[in-house]
Amino acid sequence: MKGYGQFCPIAKACEALGERWTLLLIRELLCGSRRYNDFKRGLPLISPTMLSQRLNVLQDRGLVELKRSEDNKSREYHLTQAGLELEPIVMGLGEWGARWIRSQMSDDDLSVELLMWDMRRTINCSALPRTRTVLHFEFKDLDRTYKHWWMLAENSEIDLCVDDPGFDPDVYFLSDLRTMTELWLGDISLTGAEKSGKLVIKGNSQLMRNIPEWLMFSGFANIERGVA
Repeated sequence: MKGYGQFCPIAKACEALGERWTLLLIRELLCGSRRYNDFKRGLPLISPTMLSQRLNVLQDRGLVELKRSEDNKSREYHLTQAGLELEPIVMGLGEWGARWIRSQMSDDDLSVELLMWDMRRTINCSALPRTRTVLHFEFKDLDRTYKHWWMLAENSEIDLCVDDPGFDPDVYFLSDLRTMTELWLGDISLTGAEKSGKLVIKGNSQLMRNIPEWLMFSGFANIERGVA
């Protein structure tokens, strides 16, 4: 990225962070992504070459470092202190976007991969049984490749699957991608989506009653839209 030719700290920060995908990689790291495949699930449209380049640049700039995993079998990416200090900036951008920009969401912005990955990492496992719980999501407007998704929760761990795991679902969700995305972002409520017929939920009665306790939505879901 060509520099701005200014000593201003804002200009220098923009030089470090203004390249495509950079802030979204910081977002992923703040959300707990540590490995290459985690980044690919959170950023499904980034090419492998670009992902590697951006991670290398972030290391060169002192924002990211490689560490051994706890089992010492692989290497993981972690934010340095400089990277961690970006959290209020990134969250502030998210809050501003939720307040002023989210109404501009087009169909091209919808991504079932990102939606399911986000939902998977915010499920409140402590509100689910410790035994295996199977959640099945069906998107009636998507083609066969992306139509069905499963989450398997057990012992505080959650696996996200696109292939049928072979277990009967404890809770089944039927909707379309836009409705589920709007639900995730807090633009519609569970009750409102069901009453409109855009969302159908079936399954274990106790789990269904407790949905607000374990199906957590976006951290920006409670931000009210701004009025220009």
